[in-house]
Amino acid sequence: MDQRISIVTLGVADLARARAFYERLGWRGKEVQETVFIQAGGLAFVLWGRAMLAADSGLDDRGTDGFGGISLAHNVRSRDEVDEILRTALAAGATVTSPAHETFYGGYAGCFTDPDGHVWEIAHNPGFPLADDGSLILPDFG
Repeated sequence: MDQRISIVTLGVADLARARAFYERLGWRGKEVQETVFIQAGGLAFVLWGRAMLAADSGLDDRGTDGFGGISLAHNVRSRDEVDEILRTALAAGATVTSPAHETFYGGYAGCFTDPDGHVWEIAHNPGFPLADDGSLILPDFG
């Protein structure tokens, strides 16, 4: 298996609400057959009905709320961008769960949840530079 993620799909309770939230963040996508597809750099970000995603995955939707054991990270080039994005997310209807703060790794980050409770970390990590196209460059940990 290649070391690659092609699509991240979020199961949402209300597709129109989820789409409107991400559009307020400035993201644009196309709805096809009750699914919203958004180009996000080199991968696709997809919003799909939670029950349909669960069924497609061969699982029962237990409808659990709260932390699902995963977070999505959006790395940025500066501390100011962290603050700006958290303000934009709050105005779009997000809940800021961790205000921006200094991190243990020498960076600056904060977190919010979207209307379906999906966690987003917005981070400036000077040890993880971004290429011109916004892709993350992992350092040599060796």
